[in-house]
Amino acid sequence: MTNSRQMPKEEGLDHSLTLLREGYMFLANRRKSFASNIFETRLLGQKAICMGGEEAAKLFYDNDKFIRTGAAPKRLQKTLFGVGGVQGLDEEEHRNRKGMFMSIMTPNHLERLNRLTQKNWDIKSREWEQKDQVVLYDESRELLCKLACEWAGVPLNEGEVKKRTEQLTKLFESASALGPEHWMGRHARKELEDWIGELVEQVRNSELQPPEGTALNSFSFHKDIDGKLLDKEIVAVEVLNIIRPIVAISVYITFTGLAVHQYPENKPKLLKEDEFLQMFVQEVRRFYPFFPATIARVKKDFIWNDFQFEEGTLTLLDLYGTNHDPHLWDNPEIFNPDRFAQWDESPFSFIPQGGGDFNMGHRCAGEWVTIEVMKVSLQYLANKLEYDLPNQDLSYSMVSIPSLPHSKVIMANVKSKQ
Repeated sequence: MTNSRQMPKEEGLDHSLTLLREGYMFLANRRKSFASNIFETRLLGQKAICMGGEEAAKLFYDNDKFIRTGAAPKRLQKTLFGVGGVQGLDEEEHRNRKGMFMSIMTPNHLERLNRLTQKNWDIKSREWEQKDQVVLYDESRELLCKLACEWAGVPLNEGEVKKRTEQLTKLFESASALGPEHWMGRHARKELEDWIGELVEQVRNSELQPPEGTALNSFSFHKDIDGKLLDKEIVAVEVLNIIRPIVAISVYITFTGLAVHQYPENKPKLLKEDEFLQMFVQEVRRFYPFFPATIARVKKDFIWNDFQFEEGTLTLLDLYGTNHDPHLWDNPEIFNPDRFAQWDESPFSFIPQGGGDFNMGHRCAGEWVTIEVMKVSLQYLANKLEYDLPNQDLSYSMVSIPSLPHSKVIMANVKSKQ
């Protein structure tokens, strides 16, 4: 048997509550204290390996080494992801389902998304001009709910917008919550899945005809590896895996508004350079907290860097810490969009929504959607609108997941630039 060395280990019975108390910094703090990109702890009543950095990310997204089946805690499946969704699949089943998602990420579909995003920003801008002040997070959630449903082919009446926005928000705001808030998230998911499930039945019965190539249309008729239509419950989960992450971009849009305000020296470039828009968006995604970590299980015993990995062991990859790793990023605690002018586009060093390959791996299929929506939103926040930010608390927590500026960014006297 090959000799292995002892992995740095955190003592104690279980550190799940400590993880909730430390939030985004739990993994990074221990990587720093152990002076190691890998350590062992106990979470959710079991042994867990925690990793961070580019080489660890390459390992984590090796499908021969790790699986997603049975990795996500039930509380995440019942709120954030949904039971039976693509995030928990492996091998051929995952490739089949991931292909379904990638089929709607074509240039034409992304261009349609761009147009819909502009349309919804135009509508919201006109509404804001009639108000003394607006809360960017709340307004962008509604904007994105309408946008996501239209892009996905899901009919949404104006009278339903607030209700569905709140339900979709609960899916990602309750994911790490305890007590009543968590159960509200579960209830919201059931109501949303029932709603989308009924629409799937209508599509299959030709009572509803969403536009060709939209998620509701494509997913309703997608066939699994056995050539069978997916259960309507699974289709509902996966349609929500398109809509819910788009609504969650409201977190990034709120931080984008904060960045435009706090780093005004970037405004001249934002006005003149299209490439800089993307660099600014990428720096928002790198700099501000979004997902703290992602999770998998060891597929089979193996040794890496002389450390033993045992089959079935829970394994976490530090997303936030990797995006702030001083070995990968110069002065990572400074907001600097220009760093992306020289970025090598490694799929393992910049991982705000996960890493790896889009088509065959577990990298988030919606990352392109996120970037497109954020670029359009940035155009409005930096170039197309004038507004004031009154005195407010713009600080944000590194414990609350998702994190947001405490005021959620209040904008006053909003006007369109002539």
